[in-house]
Amino acid sequence: MILSYYKSKLPAAHVQQFQRGAQHTGQSTMKCSQCCRPCQAYRCLLQRAYSPGTTMGLHQAHSAPEVKQQQALGSWGPDSLTMAQVEKRGGLLRKSSASKKPLKEKVVLMYDEIFMTEDPSKCSPRFWEELFLMKVNLEYLEGKLESLDGEELMKIKDNINCLFQHCIQALGEEHPIRVVNALQTLCALIRGVHQKNKSTSGFDIINMLMGFDKAELCMKNLMESLDSLLCAEGSESLKSLCLKLLLCLVTVTDNISQNTILEYVMINSIFEAILQILSHPPSRREHGYDAVVLLALLVNYRKYESVNPYIVKLSIVDDEATLNGMGLVIAQALSEYNRQYKDKEEEHQSGFFSALTNMVGSMFIADAHEKISVQTNEAILLALYEAVHLNRNFITVLAQSHPEMGLVTTPVSPAPTTPATPLGTTPPSSDVISSVELPLDADVQTSNLLITFLKYSSIVMQDTKDEHRLHSGKLCLIILTCIAEDQYANAFLHDDNMNFRVNLHRMPMRHRKKAADKNLPCRPLVCAVLDLMVEFIVTHMMKEFPMDLYVRCIQVVHKLLCYQKKCRVRLHYTWRELWSALINLLKFLMSNETVLLAKHNIFTLALMIVNLFNMFITYGDTFLPTPSSYDELYYEIIRMHQSFDNLYSMVLRLSTNAGQWKEAASKVTHALVNIRAIINHFNPKIESYAAVNHISQLSEEQVLEVVRANYDTLTLKLQDGLDQYERYSEQHKEAAFFKELVRSISTNVRRNLAFHTLSQEVLLKEFSTIS
Repeated sequence: MILSYYKSKLPAAHVQQFQRGAQHTGQSTMKCSQCCRPCQAYRCLLQRAYSPGTTMGLHQAHSAPEVKQQQALGSWGPDSLTMAQVEKRGGLLRKSSASKKPLKEKVVLMYDEIFMTEDPSKCSPRFWEELFLMKVNLEYLEGKLESLDGEELMKIKDNINCLFQHCIQALGEEHPIRVVNALQTLCALIRGVHQKNKSTSGFDIINMLMGFDKAELCMKNLMESLDSLLCAEGSESLKSLCLKLLLCLVTVTDNISQNTILEYVMINSIFEAILQILSHPPSRREHGYDAVVLLALLVNYRKYESVNPYIVKLSIVDDEATLNGMGLVIAQALSEYNRQYKDKEEEHQSGFFSALTNMVGSMFIADAHEKISVQTNEAILLALYEAVHLNRNFITVLAQSHPEMGLVTTPVSPAPTTPATPLGTTPPSSDVISSVELPLDADVQTSNLLITFLKYSSIVMQDTKDEHRLHSGKLCLIILTCIAEDQYANAFLHDDNMNFRVNLHRMPMRHRKKAADKNLPCRPLVCAVLDLMVEFIVTHMMKEFPMDLYVRCIQVVHKLLCYQKKCRVRLHYTWRELWSALINLLKFLMSNETVLLAKHNIFTLALMIVNLFNMFITYGDTFLPTPSSYDELYYEIIRMHQSFDNLYSMVLRLSTNAGQWKEAASKVTHALVNIRAIINHFNPKIESYAAVNHISQLSEEQVLEVVRANYDTLTLKLQDGLDQYERYSEQHKEAAFFKELVRSISTNVRRNLAFHTLSQEVLLKEFSTIS
């Protein structure tokens, strides 16, 4: 039985040695003649099993000095292998006898020489050449740097400078192993020195790594080498390592604008190399995600303080393949989020919470929904924002169907999941990126980036209680604001020849049933945008009122209406849903006046809502689809007249008092003039009609009949500026938000930078021989 256990743990050759050792002792219980422990003897052999070229019997293994020492100390317990792993991480190969020092890896000994004050190459002229043939011990090198205080680090500054310079020189070597080791060493150096600088500001990072006098040349050579490696047709693993190094370089500080090394990255641009990766399908599949995140971060370096060359270059890119490549990477990352959410949603619907809801009722729907949580991806969302905001040509990518995102067979093997992170900055798995997005619905044959983004937004904007989701929801609305202002974007949004069935996610609510996906009509994309805005309006009237998001939501609707009015686009949309949502929002503001006024100026939002109704009243005949739609608008205002009367009473009360809200409330009072004129004109007519015809309660059609008959005698005031709006500006109003957002993204990219993926195991297979 013991032998079968050993056989499962050891290679066949070593099991044979074990058998021979047992025969040597002559004991049927397979006890060892040295330690007489049948259940522990295999550990001695296991120690030798991993020593290359060693062939010895069990008796010989037990005769080894270190084995005897361990036996004497009684340390062959269950934790011995764990201890061996700790020793390995510490750079120790194995324990020696008490009179000898522990054995260390050769590379660790060489690191220790670098951390001496003497030049390590004095006694060993081939020191630097040999160093880059050794497998890098990232943990030891970083840990050693962090363990030194500022004064100790300054003493070895020359050696650190020398190591940094030799790393850069090694990047030009023809042997890939040297290049790999140099890249990994640079990662450890940059991270280690910056980590040390967090607590000690007694030295300058650039001086510590390179020296002031050589910094410019060093960084020039480094960036040129990285650019060459990224643009070459060589190893994909090397390219991945280059991007990891660049991400490491960019994100070592929380606030990237304080990272002075990035000045050299601005001067020695790698923008073209990033574009080449995005435009070349094989490279894009392998490295597209890292390239897009890197570009988004570089664009945000001191963007409000100086001229950032990455902003300038991104704004003028017009190469179709490059822009499409960027759009595809973003779309696939957002699609992966949507897919994960849908999988979790289906799991909940078929699981315990579904059964509980069916048994007890719908009172647990919201609680069950809260547990459906997939980490947001703010890094990729920032990349989408920068592309939409800076590059007019990118707008065309939003509506372009990607050939790689059509109908495909779902892969049988599931994609490996990535660990959840606070901001979801972990990239999608390579399997996901290299595959294509699943179709939105069974009937939809194509998809595009805008549809994917709208679906993503509908999920993220459901729950704004979490700070990161609140930021994601805000960024989604900012992106939609930029889209709603763009003339070309509006053209394809309202194009009747571009109809799509967009299945947005709707928050479970007690008073409504979930819409069946198959009943969704094919409509222009602007209808999906409006649906998303209506959905947000009706689902976020809560104690923690997201005032800022509501303002942005109403602004998006207003900008779309301005385009429709200007271009006389008659959109076939169920406008009554929007009107009803806006009136319910006004009722919520009035019901919670005291609580909300303590935190927000609710009159700003109320004025925007009232002016949306004024847009419909004043210009509705130019963009509402039919005359009956205009009649329905009046019917809705008359039906809900009590809400408008209450609003008028509230703003009149506050505008006549000498309080802080006097001016804001007065604006709402003036804006209500036409709505009050409609109510005061038609209500007496309707009451008279009911009295004459002896009807206690009029039907909708009877009210509409009265409205149509009395349009001619209605007098309205012409209000100016209803179709005007202030264009979006990042620098003046959103700078603080984006600084905080980029800080969060930088922190999480650094935290999740997968240095374990820099392991040489894959690379060694790829470069199995050094010619």
